[in-house]
Amino acid sequence: MLKREFVKNNLVPGTLYRRSELEEFSTSIDRHLAQLVKDGTLKKVGPGLYLHPEKSKWGEKSSEDRKLVEAFLKDDRFLMFSFNSYNGLGLGTTQLYNQTVVYNHKRHGKFKLGSRTFDFRMKPDFPTEFTKESLLVDMLNNLSELAEDPELVVRALEKKLLSFDRQSLENAVKLYGKVKTKKLIKELYGKDLPA
Repeated sequence: MLKREFVKNNLVPGTLYRRSELEEFSTSIDRHLAQLVKDGTLKKVGPGLYLHPEKSKWGEKSSEDRKLVEAFLKDDRFLMFSFNSYNGLGLGTTQLYNQTVVYNHKRHGKFKLGSRTFDFRMKPDFPTEFTKESLLVDMLNNLSELAEDPELVVRALEKKLLSFDRQSLENAVKLYGKVKTKKLIKELYGKDLPA
């Protein structure tokens, strides 16, 4: 019979553990986990997810967001970003958002992992990383969620449309665009734009 001390002595600092991974070390895992959380050996950072904190001379090091999300999803296929990324497109968006969005294939909803809340959104397809054009498509998909006036953003896009690679933008719209985004891009390219 393996006891709590055995579990405690075999934990690696800075490592995330699922409850199921620790079950094999204990005949009373829930009781042992509760004790390990109480004495600070483990921190519960999400549903069935525990961190053995790494200590430094300044205190505990926090776990990287990417590692937390990967452990939570049990999958490394996701895209994590903030709406703040849209500000770099030069279309007049300037708001700062205190929210991390995670596109993935498994979970939907807001989940608190560690001290942060992540907005998980299930998508059938998403890029592994954003290009300027796929980021624009994503911004247009989420335009109604932004604090900025959508009309002003679209007007700014009309003026800057030629700064985006047309072929890349059309591909991104085809792969990731919502119906409304596809329609908007088609309308914008249909207008007489300066050469």
